[in-house]
Amino acid sequence: MTSRKKRQSDAQAEQWVVIAADSVVEAPKKAETEPVFIRLRNPKTDEASLYLLSSNALQLYEVKAFKEEYHSWFIGQTVQHDGRLLFITPMDPLFLVLPYFLKAGKEGKFQPVDQVVVDEDFPCCSRLLKCPQTLQALRHITEEKEIGGQKFNRYSKEKTLELLKKKVDRTVKALKSSNTCVGGAVKSSTFIRTKHNSEEKEEDYIRYAHGLISEYIAEDLSLDLHKYLKLPEISSPTEAEPPSKKRKLSDKPVEAGEDYTKFNSGDLKKPAKKMTAAQKALAKVDKTGMKSLSAFFSPKVKTEKK
Repeated sequence: MTSRKKRQSDAQAEQWVVIAADSVVEAPKKAETEPVFIRLRNPKTDEASLYLLSSNALQLYEVKAFKEEYHSWFIGQTVQHDGRLLFITPMDPLFLVLPYFLKAGKEGKFQPVDQVVVDEDFPCCSRLLKCPQTLQALRHITEEKEIGGQKFNRYSKEKTLELLKKKVDRTVKALKSSNTCVGGAVKSSTFIRTKHNSEEKEEDYIRYAHGLISEYIAEDLSLDLHKYLKLPEISSPTEAEPPSKKRKLSDKPVEAGEDYTKFNSGDLKKPAKKMTAAQKALAKVDKTGMKSLSAFFSPKVKTEKK
């Protein structure tokens, strides 16, 4: 009985609120594998992050969290202290295999793909090679050679930068079509604009798009891409960052090894209450010789007669 209650409490503690398309979790009738969460190496931080691989490994999704301080969820008859909102969005698996080819590229030789995408800390990385999108896109970051019916690949920096430039160009096009604030207009992105800001230059869009793409690549490669795009240096690095880095509410990747107990209410500090104008005025009054209101209603202490 005790173990059963423990399992129920553990199941309740492992609940999250997730936003995802129906196609993400719905598996086809003849699917060989179901959608599964996997731990993979984050291409930007080099740390463990959580991802979702769809049924039959047809699509890779990244799992991100939208977090706000002092937030919880009511799920059924329980309170979930981890008040983050998780959302699942499609991701190009090429970003996750790219670091392995970068590392293998230092040797300068052609190698089979299954010998390149290997990681003792993250053995699930081999599942990325089952994704059709990965194998089809390898030609955009590597040089290919076929010997005896077997394919070999070698990292190509030139091809990789050209691919990343195309991604930047597509991002710029999407930013313009969605009328997203970039450049100086980012500082007032909370206001609704009725007209497109004529002061926004093409460079602002490219710099902004570069910042978004850089969230999925290593810092050294981001610097190489910056030079490849011929972007001028800026005085303040924070000016080139997309607004997601300036918001109080973040949409950071979900760390796979995260300790969810740190969101318990006992670890949260209560914010100081703001005083009203009347309370501030009362605080300045000289209270010397004054009694509190409760003193008039408290019972009098009888003095013993001598």
